[in-house]
Amino acid sequence: MEKRFTEEQIIQILKEQDAGERTADVCRRHGSSQPTFYKLRAKFGGMGVSDARKLKSLEAVNTRLKKLLAEQILDNTMLRDVNVKKW
Repeated sequence: MEKRFTEEQIIQILKEQDAGERTADVCRRHGSSQPTFYKLRAKFGGMGVSDARKLKSLEAVNTRLKKLLAEQILDNTMLRDVNVKKW
C-alpha cells in the first residue's frame, strides 16, 4: 500500500479511519489489507503530509548513506587484504 499511494493519500486514508470509519471498510475501499493498514498507521500515524514527506526523504538519504558505508567497508577490507599479502 505504501508504494501504491502518495504521502497525501496515506494520510487521508488514516484520517478516514480516525474519523470513525471501520478499518475493514477503509481497507476494502482502497484495496489493501488490514495488516498493511496497521503497519502504515504505526509509521505515519499522527503525521501531517509535510512530516510524511520529510520521513520519506530522510529514509531515502539513510538508505543511500548505508549503501555508501557498506561500499567503503568493502573497499577497506579489500585494501587491507591486498596490503597483508604484499608484505
